[in-house]
Amino acid sequence: MEGPAPGQEVQAILQTVIMGIRGLMSFVEDHSNEFFTDLKLRDTKIVIDGYALFHRLCFNSNLELRYGGDYDSFADVAQKFFESLLACNICPYVVLDGGCDISDKKLKTLKDRAREKIQMAHSLSVGGGGYVCPLLIREAFIQVLIKLQVSFVQCFSEADRDIMTLANHWNCPVLSSDSDFCIFDLKSGFCPLNSFQWRNVNTIKGTQDCYIPAKCFSLDALCHHFSNMNKSLLPLFAVLCGNDHINLPIIETFLSKVRLPLGATSSKGRRHHRVLGLLNWLSHFADPTEALDNVLKYLPKKDRENVKEILCCSMEEYQQSQVELQDFFQYGTYACPAALNLDLPEWVLEALAKGQLSPFISDALVLRRTILHTQVENMQQPNAHRISLPIRQIIYGLLLNASPHLENTSWNALPSQPLAFSEVERINKNIKTSTVNAVELPKDHSDLSKLTELSLAKRQILLLETLKVKQTILEPIPSSLKLPISVSCYWLQHTEGKAKLHHLQALLLGMLMGPLHAIINSPGRYLEIPIYICMLLACNRKFKQRNILGLFTPISYIHNLGMEAPKYHSFTGKYF
Repeated sequence: MEGPAPGQEVQAILQTVIMGIRGLMSFVEDHSNEFFTDLKLRDTKIVIDGYALFHRLCFNSNLELRYGGDYDSFADVAQKFFESLLACNICPYVVLDGGCDISDKKLKTLKDRAREKIQMAHSLSVGGGGYVCPLLIREAFIQVLIKLQVSFVQCFSEADRDIMTLANHWNCPVLSSDSDFCIFDLKSGFCPLNSFQWRNVNTIKGTQDCYIPAKCFSLDALCHHFSNMNKSLLPLFAVLCGNDHINLPIIETFLSKVRLPLGATSSKGRRHHRVLGLLNWLSHFADPTEALDNVLKYLPKKDRENVKEILCCSMEEYQQSQVELQDFFQYGTYACPAALNLDLPEWVLEALAKGQLSPFISDALVLRRTILHTQVENMQQPNAHRISLPIRQIIYGLLLNASPHLENTSWNALPSQPLAFSEVERINKNIKTSTVNAVELPKDHSDLSKLTELSLAKRQILLLETLKVKQTILEPIPSSLKLPISVSCYWLQHTEGKAKLHHLQALLLGMLMGPLHAIINSPGRYLEIPIYICMLLACNRKFKQRNILGLFTPISYIHNLGMEAPKYHSFTGKYF
């Protein structure tokens, strides 16, 4: 097992953040000797739950979570993780969750998690404990995947079923922290992240072959423990126990009336009363139909048909997906029936699958609703997303006429507000749903399917107008810094708390040091150095002209002596 995480509660926090079946993961881990087998993982493909992995790496690596994001350290940890896999000839395929399902069935769960995250963010902001991912951790993770050429895909909506289907197609294990994978019938099993010892790569005695010690959950062992129960009963167990897709108060009526057999009760048994009781109770039935009929008889007759429909629909979430991710990884084609039915532009679907557009975009497209994630900040002040509201209004304007098939979806109940989008955001220490109007854009920008056909010049004009920056200001700026400088100009114009000179100096220095180091290590780019030197000088009004020689001298020494300067990691900002 990995060493203890910072703060003993990290695993409990992960089980809260990584959605799944309440209490199931801690139950099976308490019975680790019965339900898990030891693996020496090597020479295999592995399908990785990307959402679970970047949370695990972020929370279990002693990173600083209070000051906006320790991204360089996170990137180093993520790189080392994949290097460990490579050393053991393990070929990873990372699958990331996309946006919310068009049914929006998890909205209540998402709002509950958002409230919990606000409380943890507040705790961190006043010096207490807690675990909240920085806002750009997902983007940082994707950049590491791209840099290392790790195969990955971003699903159109939730990824669990797609992960299960792909792993079974390739007959390889799944790596995750989500207890839903204890329910899926996986041919090669499920390896929990907290027992995946990637920091402890071992060598097979007498060889140079490496492996990662891991544990693999056995669904057969779980069913054998409960009187050889039918595997097909487990999806019903999941929805009765409580998962992310269903939260019916009337289920509590059933649980209060039925006498759940606990079997041989121990202190652990009392801790997992519901899990134990439901599994023992369900093991007496031959199949889901018989078990479901027995659930319904405990409910009022007027509720039975509706509850049956909801339960059956929720159980479908554990069946095979129609999405064939192997086609994406082999041929680059992503075909998701739910997405195709919406008739969205091809370039949008491709960009979503490649992670070039965030799930924020698909939520805005499909639901006209987005959730603005909380970060660690002063909870008495407006949330950090407020400053970018005008930018989001332009984005919403671009998405307005994405597809005629979206006109009849459930969100379109307010024809008198054709430009309205909803945003779930933090207000003090709670959440609120606000209505935001999209900006109506010129006709040539109003057809999303043809947006990529616009000339680059027209798209740049739209971007600069959105950021309220004039093209002439950017002319002397190196191309790699035009966007960061434009965003900084926008920030300076919109920040509610007046930015001081030292804030701007720190921002510019952070931008410039990475490119400058990269140039130093690229002999053919020495002519660009004076531009960056001048920009650095602008950061310090007290800088004397004679000090320029002090900057050029070490650079010329390295070049003239033919020495190899340390290599610079442009993403993390570190040497290696």
